[in-house]
Amino acid sequence: MKLLNTAVMGTELALAWEDGEESYIQLETLRRGCPCAGCQGEPDALGRVVRPNVTLGEKAFDLLSWEVVGGYALQPRWADGHATGIYTFQYLRGL
Repeated sequence: MKLLNTAVMGTELALAWEDGEESYIQLETLRRGCPCAGCQGEPDALGRVVRPNVTLGEKAFDLLSWEVVGGYALQPRWADGHATGIYTFQYLRGL
């Protein structure tokens, strides 16, 4: 799966894929779906996922920039300073 183009259009992230498909993801959905351990949690020593209590402020849904990671993922940078989420292309297509 290859990402050809990415653009912010209003409150959505538009993604154009090599297979001709296009995805439009609300920025709020993208941020709330952040897959990083700080947002989704991580397993403790017994394998239980400890989910953090995440509070998102007013700048949390303002997408400043993004970069492609290794040809398989996108890493967004948000106006509130959050930038640790790495969204695989497969995950993005599912959103």
